[in-house]
Amino acid sequence: MGRQTYLIRRGGAYSARLRVPVDLIDAVGRKELVKALGTSDPETAKRLVWAVVDGWQRQFDALRSRAEMTDDNKADLVWSHYTGTLDRDDQRRATIPTDAEIDKAMERAVARVQRDDLDMTNPLQALDAAIEVQVMKDRHTGAKSAEARSRRVKVDHLRQHLATGESALVRHEIDGYLDDNGLTIGVGDRVDLTRQLIRAEIEALQRTLERDEGNYAGEPADQLIKRVSERQSAAATGETIMEVFEIFASENVGGVAPDRINQMRRDIGLLAQIAGDRCHVSQIDKKLVREWKAHLIKFPVKATEMLVFKGMNLREIVAANEKHKKPVLTDRSVNRYLSSLSALCKWLVNNGYLDNNPVSGMSLAKEHNVTTVPFTTDQLNTLFTSPLFTGCQSADVWSLMAKKGNVLIRDHRYWVPLIMLYSGARPGEIGQLLLSDVRKEHGRWIMHITTEGDGSKRTKTKGSMRVVPLHPMLIKLGLIDYHTAQIAAGETQLFPKAVRNARGQMMAEFSREFSRYLSRIGIKEGRGISLYSFRHGVTDALRRAGYLDEQFGLILGHTQGTTTGRYGILAHGMLEQRVTLIDAIDYDELKLDHLIAR
Repeated sequence: MGRQTYLIRRGGAYSARLRVPVDLIDAVGRKELVKALGTSDPETAKRLVWAVVDGWQRQFDALRSRAEMTDDNKADLVWSHYTGTLDRDDQRRATIPTDAEIDKAMERAVARVQRDDLDMTNPLQALDAAIEVQVMKDRHTGAKSAEARSRRVKVDHLRQHLATGESALVRHEIDGYLDDNGLTIGVGDRVDLTRQLIRAEIEALQRTLERDEGNYAGEPADQLIKRVSERQSAAATGETIMEVFEIFASENVGGVAPDRINQMRRDIGLLAQIAGDRCHVSQIDKKLVREWKAHLIKFPVKATEMLVFKGMNLREIVAANEKHKKPVLTDRSVNRYLSSLSALCKWLVNNGYLDNNPVSGMSLAKEHNVTTVPFTTDQLNTLFTSPLFTGCQSADVWSLMAKKGNVLIRDHRYWVPLIMLYSGARPGEIGQLLLSDVRKEHGRWIMHITTEGDGSKRTKTKGSMRVVPLHPMLIKLGLIDYHTAQIAAGETQLFPKAVRNARGQMMAEFSREFSRYLSRIGIKEGRGISLYSFRHGVTDALRRAGYLDEQFGLILGHTQGTTTGRYGILAHGMLEQRVTLIDAIDYDELKLDHLIAR
């Protein structure tokens, strides 16, 4: 019998035994399940054990299909426990005779004495007449005093349980809620929830004791119950995190591009998964931000696009990734999420929802060794003599674009890097240019980066709209000839093959593929070099020409000193001043003559 699976023998009788799967230990609360089979006969035990084990396995399957209990679920249970205790108190008080009811009973007793001409000196007749009144008075005074004593005793017991961690008085509440809602909860969270329920009942019983003194206006003193109360009222007031975010997004005070707003919506949506869908926006504090950040640090890259995490929320994805070991967000990406929340919280402070910005000081240390850097001259020469610019094997397959061939590419993939090299414009700004945005002004070719003329055009901010003169090298390379050819072809866009992705982002795919292309041709190793290195290169070129950072911000589309310090800032000026700045962009030893000939 020693080799019979799932059976153990204790004191001559057999029991079924099954180890709890590691991933379910927290939910089950035990590492092993044991159940007596009520038999000492081995054959009977063999027959009975499988039904028990099968039942356990079905329970495991059911637990795995359950969702993790969220903060919203916990708040619901705590609040219903608090209000349920008060509701039961109301029901109990409704059965206790009131003074008015006792007075009515007294009037009926007097009327009966008069009607039946009872002799009140006769003890039996007097008792018969007054018995209803006496019973009601006993219920009125006795019940109130007895109930009050029992409630005080229960408060004392609950305080002791709170100190020792005993869960006997609230365990059934948690189990019932989990079963009714198909949820599961870990051991640590269960211990915390037990304390919350005990605190809720203590608060509710305190309200009942206040009612004994005629005070029905009592409010929770425990900060936990106050927060839960505010959380429950958030849905009614329309001030949950995501509801208020939509107000923030509709105002868009900073004129942020729609794709960035959508990105922020997704970021804040992950915060709401930690806080709960009904969390009031005023509950965003450093504790919540700290918890969110801790989960983001462990959040897999592109987790929402992976089938293995399908249907999971942030907490569940992080927990599941302990097993799957997918690459997680970089510190820089985590800071981007925090930046989204910080922008919202700044608006919340300005609009009276918060007293201060809880994201302040919460960012992770910057990775100084992976900051985007400009291309070196050698890297630029390698790039512009590579197959993408001189002839490759395919215009459709990026991996073949890095191999020499006879296919010439002369669409946005060719021109965007060159325009960035001599203007510092963002790739999305260039990709969305209309033919009408490239024109002559006062005898000089310019490109007008603007949202005008096409409902889908976007800029990073309102301050990003600007006029940038075309560098003479771009004209020499043939950009105006290309522009003329597009007009002749009946196009309206300068780069008709540049399209937005599903999120509405212009040039996102090109930016990603260009980074991979740099690796294929041996320029890039790790991080630091990207499409945006051209913008940094323009900053350095203007500094080499003797211009201060405060003089060239408008060329790069920056309107704030904190960001222009990174790329360099151009002063607002007339067209000729801008022409002078653009013409000053120069790269020693950069060779592009071979592109002019082509």
